Amino acid sequence: MKFSEQWLREWVNPAVDTEQLAARLTMAGLEVDAIDPVAGNFSGVVVAEIVAAEPHPDAEKLQVCRVNNGVDEVQIVCGAANARPGIKIPLATLGAVLPGDFKIKKAKLRGVESFGMLCAEQELGLAEKSDGLMELPADAPLGEDIRKYLKLDDAIIELGLTPNRADCLSVRGIAREAAVLSELPFVETAVSEVAVTIDDVLPVTVSAAVDCPRYVGRIIRNVDVSQPSPLWLQEKLRRCGLRSIDAVVDVTNFILLELGQPMHAFDLDKIQGGIVVRHAQAGESLTLLDGQTIDVREGSLLIADEKQPLALAGIMGGEPSSVSDTSQHLFLEAAFFAPDKLAGRARSYGLHTDSSHRFERGVDFELPVRAIERASALIIEICGGQAGPLSRVDGELPAREPILLREKRIGKLLGMALTTDEVESILRGLGMTVSAVENGWTVLAPSWRFDISIEVDLLEELARIYGYNRLPVTPMRDILTIRPAPESLRGMPQVRQQLVARGYQEAITYSFIDPAMHQAMSEGESAVELLNPISADMSVMRTSLLPGLIKTAMHNAKRQQPRIRLFESGQRFVKTADGLKQIPTLAALIMGRREPESWSATAELVDFYDLKADLESLLSVSAGGISFTTAKYTALHPGQTADVYCDEQRIGRIGALHPGLQAQWDFVNPVYLFEIDQQPLLARGVPVFSELSRFPEVRRDLALVVDRQLAAADVLNVVRESAGEYLSDLKLFDIYQGKGIDPERKSLALGLTFRHSSRTLNEEEVGQSVDAVVQTLKEAFGASLRN
Repeated sequence: MKFSEQWLREWVNPAVDTEQLAARLTMAGLEVDAIDPVAGNFSGVVVAEIVAAEPHPDAEKLQVCRVNNGVDEVQIVCGAANARPGIKIPLATLGAVLPGDFKIKKAKLRGVESFGMLCAEQELGLAEKSDGLMELPADAPLGEDIRKYLKLDDAIIELGLTPNRADCLSVRGIAREAAVLSELPFVETAVSEVAVTIDDVLPVTVSAAVDCPRYVGRIIRNVDVSQPSPLWLQEKLRRCGLRSIDAVVDVTNFILLELGQPMHAFDLDKIQGGIVVRHAQAGESLTLLDGQTIDVREGSLLIADEKQPLALAGIMGGEPSSVSDTSQHLFLEAAFFAPDKLAGRARSYGLHTDSSHRFERGVDFELPVRAIERASALIIEICGGQAGPLSRVDGELPAREPILLREKRIGKLLGMALTTDEVESILRGLGMTVSAVENGWTVLAPSWRFDISIEVDLLEELARIYGYNRLPVTPMRDILTIRPAPESLRGMPQVRQQLVARGYQEAITYSFIDPAMHQAMSEGESAVELLNPISADMSVMRTSLLPGLIKTAMHNAKRQQPRIRLFESGQRFVKTADGLKQIPTLAALIMGRREPESWSATAELVDFYDLKADLESLLSVSAGGISFTTAKYTALHPGQTADVYCDEQRIGRIGALHPGLQAQWDFVNPVYLFEIDQQPLLARGVPVFSELSRFPEVRRDLALVVDRQLAAADVLNVVRESAGEYLSDLKLFDIYQGKGIDPERKSLALGLTFRHSSRTLNEEEVGQSVDAVVQTLKEAFGASLRN
């Protein structure tokens, strides 16, 4: 938000300089991003009039002008195309200094003497570029210093406002803040009702009352749009970053900046029937003021007549119904559109306008009538015309509930007590209605503050206006009880540290992802779509952490990172029958080299078992039994994918990225990833002491031939169940397929270790256990011992 300091001081004039004023606003949360002078640093420029202009005898594009500077007439050679007798312009006299320390001296141009320089806006630092001389109003006093005449000893202050402070997107709102910060009264400018001289009324129908709870309009007839905007109006707009277009548009822009109410003017003769505020229907289109034609999405809010759309409500008007040089009759519009209904609508069309910027954040719903009256008066003053009565449609406006502010809470949360007078003065200065009650106050927020709804909002306002820098620095004191940390639980910081120790780096990605990436990585489950997305590629909530990690890996891979090991812990958002469920999740991704580049390391690439080993390391202290089962997922490699189970409950998945997606996303090397719920990671088994046996262990190795498709985990489970209580360890140390083995079968080599806690096992006992294992495997899977 840019505004002129002089314009602000017309509303409220604190006894501080520009820098002090900016410091006050910044400390109150209205951060000043920049302070710039209105014009360049120059002197010796006065108001002058071209009395005569003749062609230069030796230069086709130059003119020799006689110029009256209020004291005498001087000769000036000028090349501006708009130099002509009768216009008043800025004249840099001999000895004047223009921006850039450019001094004006007597000169000869193509043999003709010139005693000064006629100036354009660009040469005075008033604009970045200009097409000709700066033309001044006909009543500009000759000889007066141009800085004094245009009041150029002014500053443009630019605020960086947070989205909750839409009330400060106007000079009126900033003035209210400046007044309460300076302990000055805030006096509203008087806006009287315009005299109604005609009875013409345009019918208004609001069929989308929830989106548009208030709509106000007025007909103004016999307007002369060709009348130029007065200099004061053009200058106020220029200093706020807007150019002058015509008197009607300038007035609506002025109201936008002064009061914060977006307005629009229609050419009444181009409206067929009455005004209809409605939702768009399928197949409708509209040509906007910027010339582009859009296909209006069904459900978008429109201002229409009985035949066609006229404007995209709260965003931009339509070109067919716009005011032109030939317009004589106007229909002025001011409305309140519900912020939550308009949020994101402009961005969905690739637009961002001053109107949408304000309506999305919330415009004072009591303002439309005041804005219409102010705009009507200015248009009639500048362009003439006769005003009709107001057309007004009101629906259900936002409710404002009283907020209880407790006196004790002020001291508790701010660290100091404020007097009753200070509390009431600050809140009333901000436009709130304050009533004293027992132990505090009831406060009603004004219609322009959509960000105040609970007690802490009021406490923030008190701290903000009183001054954060004036709040005492008080050490926090409280009686704290250390909560027990159960040994059966560990925190996510420990899990993160373990992953970092294994060479991973933590990533933090957005919870909003690209719908295309969600589609590629999901199994058909639907994601929550955002009503107001940041951008089209961040428009759905993630149902998995993997898309974010993959996008991060793509970024790193394109920057020639040879070894990528990433993990992220966060929420994923899953639709259920009971609503949206947020599931704490851990995901990891590896690709590239197994070891960092070194003279002692090989260049081998990671594989599935590297990632599986890392996951097993994390789950090694889990309280439940962990197992892996072959699985199939659309986004993962069909032969290198498994579900992860804890006590027979699925907790996640692990696998290699599908080769098709690997190629699509330009990964040179295979990508391996896992994603599991956090809860099983945090529940760990409590260590239990068991006495070490003093007796020797006995090991037997078995080579079993089984069906090729049989999972080794199933074999191991059967061995554990049938080997008896003396089995202390079981290992799968080899898998063989090849010469000497049926192509449909494979050989599994198992190492069985037996031990008794109180005596040495004999051969017969061990042999019985081994025989039981072989027999059970034969019955269960048709296994046989390999010769």
